[in-house]
Amino acid sequence: LEYRVFFKNEKGQYISPFHDIPIYADKDVFNMVVEVPRWSNAKMEIATKDPLNPIKQDVKKGKLRYVANVFPYKGYIWNYGAIPQTWEDPGHNDEHTGCCGDNDPIDVCEIGSKVCARGEIIRVKVLGILAMIDEGETDWKVIAINVDDPDAANYNGINDVKRLKPGYLEATVDWFRRYKVPDGKPENQFSFNAEFKDKDFATDVIKSTHDYWRALVTKKIDGKGISCMNTTVSESPFKCDPDAAKAIVD
Repeated sequence: LEYRVFFKNEKGQYISPFHDIPIYADKDVFNMVVEVPRWSNAKMEIATKDPLNPIKQDVKKGKLRYVANVFPYKGYIWNYGAIPQTWEDPGHNDEHTGCCGDNDPIDVCEIGSKVCARGEIIRVKVLGILAMIDEGETDWKVIAINVDDPDAANYNGINDVKRLKPGYLEATVDWFRRYKVPDGKPENQFSFNAEFKDKDFATDVIKSTHDYWRALVTKKIDGKGISCMNTTVSESPFKCDPDAAKAIVD
């Protein structure tokens, strides 16, 4: 229950993976914070309400949360994580889904061959997106590939995933539909008839969540309990110095 993964920059100073890691690694390349390595079950996530937003394991009713192995899958079937400096605003009703945001950074499923490490920061190329409705909330799932993957050059859109990894997208929908059922929850629903939207659509959604994040971190929107403490966002009233960040962790 006490386990946390904190992040430091190249100078060894503590930072927030939610607010201080840039959304873009390069033109058309996004940063991704890996929360859950592929094939693992512990539901790890950026703690949005804790100062400096370390990665911690989700807790339900006092118990650490693990996702069940939903046959025939073992744990998460991709490297799972989030794009920093994005936020799905729970006060915004999404025009595509008709539901408000889930109050978290936007989720990413990275489909490359390497099993990443928890807390690793990788650079990803966005390929498409799935619109999931999770208990009445909009919960976008971005499909992406690590730019350092040996096959990354062959993946430039969602149709390349269909062609080169047959069955993977169908398995992704199946997994997200059913993964909460063993916990007694209903199946998740999807917009667009559970069809993946293309790269351009995905990029537009990510950009809009980046705009909501900026409004959050500059206090134009009340985050209602989200910790916006950061060390790099110059226009943010929540910006603190490295000593204050270290004091939080200590």
